[in-house]
Amino acid sequence: MMPVNQQQRSRNRNQLLVEGAAQAIDQLKFEIAQEFGVQLGPDTTSRANGSVGGEITKRLVATAQSQLAGGAFPQQ
Repeated sequence: MMPVNQQQRSRNRNQLLVEGAAQAIDQLKFEIAQEFGVQLGPDTTSRANGSVGGEITKRLVATAQSQLAGGAFPQQ
């Protein structure tokens, strides 16, 4: 059994840091699924559902890199 503070940390790991991001990510997910011709859901293969998740990650990383390159975030 994990200590309480470790349980809380792992349970909170997937919380979004930006309010409203959940809706934007869901919209992106459905747009990508439509582009790929994937019907999201439990009856779809893990490979098909995973391809959508992988593309979301790829696009979010590209957006962040673009913003960082443009100086949108201060250096620490």
